[in-house]
Amino acid sequence: MERMNTLSYAIGVDIGGTKTAVSLWTFDGSLKKKDKFATEGSAETVIARITTTIERLIGDAEIGRNQVLAIGISCGGPLDSDQGLILSPPNLPGWDNIPVVRILEENTGIRCFLENDANACALAEWYWGAGYGYRNMIFLTFGTGLGAGLILNNQLYRGTCDLAGEIGHIRLADDGPSGYGKNGSWEGFCSGGGISRMYASISGREESGKYVCDAAASGDPVAKGVIDRSATYLGRGIALLIDILNPECIVIGSIFARNENLFRTMMESVIAREALNDARKKCVIVPAQLGELLGDRAALGVAIDGMKNVSAPK
Repeated sequence: MERMNTLSYAIGVDIGGTKTAVSLWTFDGSLKKKDKFATEGSAETVIARITTTIERLIGDAEIGRNQVLAIGISCGGPLDSDQGLILSPPNLPGWDNIPVVRILEENTGIRCFLENDANACALAEWYWGAGYGYRNMIFLTFGTGLGAGLILNNQLYRGTCDLAGEIGHIRLADDGPSGYGKNGSWEGFCSGGGISRMYASISGREESGKYVCDAAASGDPVAKGVIDRSATYLGRGIALLIDILNPECIVIGSIFARNENLFRTMMESVIAREALNDARKKCVIVPAQLGELLGDRAALGVAIDGMKNVSAPK
């Protein structure tokens, strides 16, 4: 990546179901400007607003267009990263086969790259967070849903059609809370929605995953039982990942990162029982470090990783 220096910049675009954030960074990871807005209207409307926001951030920073080397887009899947297409994500109704990379490249003249949000977050935690320095790292989202981003042999692994890391779809029990359209799936046990459904099935009350975690921390026995069940299945699923992929580090975000003390003991006891001992001892399991900056840095990570791969010798 010879062109990069202290005067090189990148744009990060984090497209979510409720808000979109656009940020301007130096390539060494220093945030210069940021703006965000509601993800409202058609895909064309949102992309047009992304374009004008990029133009404004570059103008406000008083930098030359040629100093901005790349745009990185983080967005919920499904998508086609090679073709730069967003393919009907559940949280973006109407975004059907949207060529977001081509449109933004035509609108801005800047090279653009696209990754799903789990992959993008894995890149961010690998470049700047809890996964820094590891050759083989897995990032688990553990938030609204459960997905994974895989860094294997120092590079992002997407799979054949961008579907690597869809761990939430794995069935861990014959029956159980539904997640990812499947009863007993890992996402059913380890996501905000799954925790909420488990609590409702026992208490008869629908409460958020955050409520259940807070109640468990306050000593509510029903909530504590639900979290222990979630932690048990978190450990079972992680044991599978350890046995199959033999990672050095697993980074867990969102619910785990905010409530590590509620999950850690039960999770580790299950992993100790289920995973291969030598592989388990070589793998550290840590909470995500980037906190509220994760989404913004995730989009930056997509830009940096894209430029790195473009510049790598064949």
